[in-house]
Amino acid sequence: MTPRLRHALLVALIAFCAGLAGAWVGRTILPAPESPPAELHDFLHNNLDLDAGQRARLEALESGFGVKKRALEAELRSNNAELAHAIDVEHGEGPEVTAAVDKSHQVMGELQKATLAHIFSMRALMRPDQAAKFDAAVTRALTAEGK
Repeated sequence: MTPRLRHALLVALIAFCAGLAGAWVGRTILPAPESPPAELHDFLHNNLDLDAGQRARLEALESGFGVKKRALEAELRSNNAELAHAIDVEHGEGPEVTAAVDKSHQVMGELQKATLAHIFSMRALMRPDQAAKFDAAVTRALTAEGK
């Protein structure tokens, strides 16, 4: 094996490892924020005795939120790819890595705000007795230990 080929293979191996590291960082260190837990969704549909009008308005809200959520999640996946590339290029915490992390954090914040707006929109559909139960369920969901 010639020194030139050995050097090329070493560079390719380093680039591959950097790409793996970027993917790992994107999946573990910077996880996408989650939408309200499934328990909250189930609670809303099964424990609040919603009337037909409330159910119809809720379905419209959920449809609209689903579109926004999917768009933001796609943007997060794109940001993770940018982060992986930055890690591959810089092999450390350089300006491209920092910028990619900041960009990802911004989108995570947008997703969290959109999720909260969705929760408040759902709450606005409820009678006071339903809203009190929903508030308690939201508090439980936000303070529950990780599962």
